[in-house]
Amino acid sequence: MSFPLILVLVTFVTGVYWLIDVLFFAKKRQGDEPILVEYARSFFPVLFIVLVLRSFLFEPFRIPSGSMIPTLLVGDFILVSKFSYGVRLPVIHTKILDTGSPQTGDVAVFRFPRDPKIDYIKRVVGVPGDKITLRGKELLINGEAIEYSPKEAYVMPGTDDIMLGMSRRSETLGDVVHEILVDNSGSVSEQSVEVPEGMYFMLGDNRDRSNDSRFWGFVPEENLVGKAKYIWMHWHKGILWSRLGDRIQ
Repeated sequence: MSFPLILVLVTFVTGVYWLIDVLFFAKKRQGDEPILVEYARSFFPVLFIVLVLRSFLFEPFRIPSGSMIPTLLVGDFILVSKFSYGVRLPVIHTKILDTGSPQTGDVAVFRFPRDPKIDYIKRVVGVPGDKITLRGKELLINGEAIEYSPKEAYVMPGTDDIMLGMSRRSETLGDVVHEILVDNSGSVSEQSVEVPEGMYFMLGDNRDRSNDSRFWGFVPEENLVGKAKYIWMHWHKGILWSRLGDRIQ
């Protein structure tokens, strides 16, 4: 059973239990309040606030893999805006209010199309109607090559470890300027796709070490969870204080 479903059920049960007591039993009661009623009265407001915040405003996520290096590291804890791509009901994910859609360059969290119980995070590089071409290490959108600027070698934050065999680049997608990593080795290949209506094409910033739309296809609009906004903590073999509060670009 998923955490959102558990949260909804526990919130509903405690709220209903407390309401029934208020309507039918509280005024007639003599003596102390039953312990279960006390628990329901105490926990329901907290659970309700958590449910609203998590379902409609912001949800925390932890980065489990290196597919978004250098933007996001293993152990980053991020805040995801749940209302950036539409307000949805918890558990059933039905959109009840349209508040926006992904833009090229966004870092988005979504439910993995092949297993919706798993959340993925990647960068949006193709929106409906775009033609995406990957030619070797280069990305083209609608026939236009994306602008790159070479950067110095990538050193893992908090360490002196240089990622050998990798090149760091600055990439511009729409209004978003961010960094990516590419593997210096590998054969030159070409792949072109057109993004269908209601779908999105996602890539990891660690371009040659990411399981993304190149391998399993497009992300349906209904699988979107939200837009990654901030890093609020980093914990992986210790706290990395320099990343706290960073805005995700």
